[in-house]
Amino acid sequence: MCQVEFEMACAAIKQLKGPVSDQEKLLVYSFYKQATQGDCNIPAPPATDVKAKAKWEAWNENKGMSKMDAMRIYVAKVEELKKKDTG
Repeated sequence: MCQVEFEMACAAIKQLKGPVSDQEKLLVYSFYKQATQGDCNIPAPPATDVKAKAKWEAWNENKGMSKMDAMRIYVAKVEELKKKDTG
């Protein structure tokens, strides 16, 4: 796994044409944030901000995961979504 593969996956996800579920979006988001920033380092948003709270919780679930592991999982998930997208 290298930075180039991760960056290619980041570009590839933007090219997906098929629908991606909210759950899959959250999962991909959480691994992207973990890979690029490490452990969640911001306070939890208020429960009234449902979207921000869901994103924060998804990212925070990866606490303690290495950036490299998050990159590997991110790339694998994007590859899975690409296969679904092409049918």
